[in-house]
Amino acid sequence: MTKREGIIAWNKCLEIIKDNLTTEQFEAWFGQIVAVDFKDNNLTLSVPSMFFVEQIEKNYLHLLSSTLKRVYDKDINIFYKYDVVSPSNGESQQAASITLKQPKNASINPFRRQEMPEIDSRLDITHTFENYCSSMSNKLAISIGMAIATKPECNTFNPMFLFGPTGVGKTHLVQAIGLKVKELNPEKRVLYVTAREFEGQYTTAVVQKKVNDFINFYQGIDVLILDDIHEFAGKQGTQNTFYYIFNHLQQSKKQIIMSSDTRPAELDGFVPRLVSRFKWGVTVEISKPDYQLRRGVLNMKSLQDGLEISEDVLDYIATNVTESVRELEGIVTSLLAYSTVLNQDISVDLANVVISNAIKTSKKQITFELIVEMVSQECDVVPDKLYGKSRKREISDARQIVMYLAKEMTPLSSTNIGMRLSRDHATVLHSCRTIKERLSVDKKLQELINKIINALTK
Repeated sequence: MTKREGIIAWNKCLEIIKDNLTTEQFEAWFGQIVAVDFKDNNLTLSVPSMFFVEQIEKNYLHLLSSTLKRVYDKDINIFYKYDVVSPSNGESQQAASITLKQPKNASINPFRRQEMPEIDSRLDITHTFENYCSSMSNKLAISIGMAIATKPECNTFNPMFLFGPTGVGKTHLVQAIGLKVKELNPEKRVLYVTAREFEGQYTTAVVQKKVNDFINFYQGIDVLILDDIHEFAGKQGTQNTFYYIFNHLQQSKKQIIMSSDTRPAELDGFVPRLVSRFKWGVTVEISKPDYQLRRGVLNMKSLQDGLEISEDVLDYIATNVTESVRELEGIVTSLLAYSTVLNQDISVDLANVVISNAIKTSKKQITFELIVEMVSQECDVVPDKLYGKSRKREISDARQIVMYLAKEMTPLSSTNIGMRLSRDHATVLHSCRTIKERLSVDKKLQELINKIINALTK
């Protein structure tokens, strides 16, 4: 059969398929498929996108297979081609080499996926598990990340939703997972992309009317790592598109890893159906680095930079820089610069200068729970009693002090304070007024509250 005859034969296939479908079905899924080449029993079809292929394979494969056999009267190899969107800039590229070929001696399946093109995973090769410090603040996240990396096909933790404040190491961990997957499974298509980059690619695809191709590209990823997904807030078009990508990857048992600065339930500006899917797998928190982690980061960073830093200096930095891993690494880098330029040894005094210039030394965060703990200690009252219904004088007084200090030293409203103690806001307001009145005449109470405040702010 010549090239021309092969292409004409495909047109006969379309006529048969059209007779077996409604006009709407045929026009939606087959009307845009065109035969572009036929040689040596190899038929190449041009399709709008992989999305079309998946829908046809899912809903019309039996009809298509029987029609091909009837018209060509032999087994043929079927290829297809379509445009894909570049992951780096959203631009459309012709992908004539991305074709699906039916293996010999196999049942007819013209749309079986075999090979996809290589992609740049966009992973930072320095963000490995080996140079990621661990402690109780991130131990669970590391364990789950390693489980995903070593067996991504298990889908036990799919999706993985990682959350925590800025600078605690979320990006490093998710990239470490991706690098380990590539190390153990080089054939896996792993892609790391930030939410902002994803949004930019989607916008480009909309402008170029290539949204189907954009969706198709992401549906072909084996491990998708989406960083800072909270930046999707308020972007409904992007969210809806990611919803379809998410569903496809989930159903195809492809791993999805997301990071955010807040847990799914606290995401603002997100469509509910997407948030509900974020909760399908495992949600794990990385909290602010504890002392053990801060020391580990400082040790590793100083070794990497070839610095000799004494234990007292490391202790000083770890004690005073508490918010993020990123700040700790920045302090070590600054110490190196200051020491070199000023030709000084690295000392506590130099560290103090660097810390003062680099960051705002954060005041100790005072929480409701900390106030309860300190009041219980100073008033010799069991903490649980403060949350109970007891009206004993010593317990009632301590409870009123807690309400007063919480109102004065935390951003909590009277209602929130009351809820924590199973009281209403009116009770909180009354307790605050009572303590204020007593403070003006009760010297012992003044001393007690000053002592508690000093302990809280020390």
